[in-house]
Amino acid sequence: MQNDTVNSHQDSSVQSAEKTAIELTEQLQEQGIRAISLSYIDNSGVSRMKGIPTSRLKNAAMWGVGMSPVFDTFLLNDGSTYSASAGGPVGDIRMFPDLTKVTPLAGELGWAWAPVDRFKQTGQPHEQCQRQFLKKMIQEANAQGYELSMAFEIEWMLSQEQSGVFKPLNTSPAYSHQRITEVSRYSVDLLDALAKQGIDVEQLHPEYSPGQFELSIRHSDPLTAADLNILVRQTIRAIGLQHQMHTTFSPCVVDGGVGNGCHLHLSLNKKSNKNGYTQKSINLFQAGTGPEGITQEGEYFISGILNALPSLLAITAPSVASYLRLIPHHWSGNHQCWGVENREAAIRFIKGSPANSHNTANIEIKTIDATANPYLVIGCIIAHGLAGLKKKTALPAPVNVDPATLTVTPNKALKGVKPLPTQLQDSLAAFKQDSILQTALGKPLFETLIAIRTAEIALFKDSTTPEIIAETCWRH
Repeated sequence: MQNDTVNSHQDSSVQSAEKTAIELTEQLQEQGIRAISLSYIDNSGVSRMKGIPTSRLKNAAMWGVGMSPVFDTFLLNDGSTYSASAGGPVGDIRMFPDLTKVTPLAGELGWAWAPVDRFKQTGQPHEQCQRQFLKKMIQEANAQGYELSMAFEIEWMLSQEQSGVFKPLNTSPAYSHQRITEVSRYSVDLLDALAKQGIDVEQLHPEYSPGQFELSIRHSDPLTAADLNILVRQTIRAIGLQHQMHTTFSPCVVDGGVGNGCHLHLSLNKKSNKNGYTQKSINLFQAGTGPEGITQEGEYFISGILNALPSLLAITAPSVASYLRLIPHHWSGNHQCWGVENREAAIRFIKGSPANSHNTANIEIKTIDATANPYLVIGCIIAHGLAGLKKKTALPAPVNVDPATLTVTPNKALKGVKPLPTQLQDSLAAFKQDSILQTALGKPLFETLIAIRTAEIALFKDSTTPEIIAETCWRH
């Protein structure tokens, strides 16, 4: 029996959701969809879900599906911890599918997928819901007149098996067509599946490490970018299993090797106004008077992110294993600096072709991997970008060399370039002092994130590097 205490929406919203859900249910059933995965990502970056028969979509849309609040404190090994406002067996949260994002899964016969927003039984937003946190940050940016366009680049490795030591599916040369030849049917099936799901892929190619590939998604609004991060990774896993291939997005798969990143590209846009009329949207990373043609507002936004990187790492590189990837000379961006097309800088500025820079100028944030929750990643980056706009802090000089070389031969003209934290303990210490993120996230979520990071640090306290890699490899 449905919980009569649930007051999820006003009557008009409930009626609208009911009508939409009924129509959607009929469409899905006609397509052979028998079940729907209600999907969310926990604070350790693990994909979790609850499944419902397609016939129950109307009920889920109107009243939500129950889940325990304990999942807010889950660790990557399926253990859990406590914070001042989360943990334990008592209570219930309602999961509401976003009906606009329901997608039949081309790689999983009879299933569809939907991201969820989480609410209390009283109908109030659940203060630990990462997706609603991102929505709040998008609203704050929009209220100030800014719009953001974003896209993730997703890296993964294919293995012959999913137990013991990682065994790369192929060892052909990095970036070689030979590697694609070895998985040509898999790669075409993957592209077909993503296309059937309405996902616009810009690039698919082999990466550096054995068995490693990268896929770039076309830019979209921030919420869609986060949703697609989850959906694309789920599709990659599913198509891999169809070909007896095992997929890992883990930041470190081989000790000392080049690991998997999940880089975020973003541009900052603003509607121009002339004579009281709203004009076209302007890319604030081009046609300005600041460094490399960045506008003043664009400079402030990037500066806010750059200055906060040590604490942001607790969100963007949130696992103990993340720091096995963030090492010099691996294009992981482990120095706090920015540079034009510099793949060793934490923030890479991309001008794009001169004829199309108004569309393509963007920054790539490289210190992100797939153990991160994409909603938290984007939301926290927006928070610090907006803080940079408020503080009006200029960018330092761009770095046009491998920044690791500057620690050997310091360059006085590039003061402030320094290595980022090399372990989770250090980024967590910076995060604890980050008043901007504490305000943006809210105290409950902020405290829960600290509790989880602290628990995972303790979990791996006595572990060797191979043990950390083995424990993390197949969790993401």
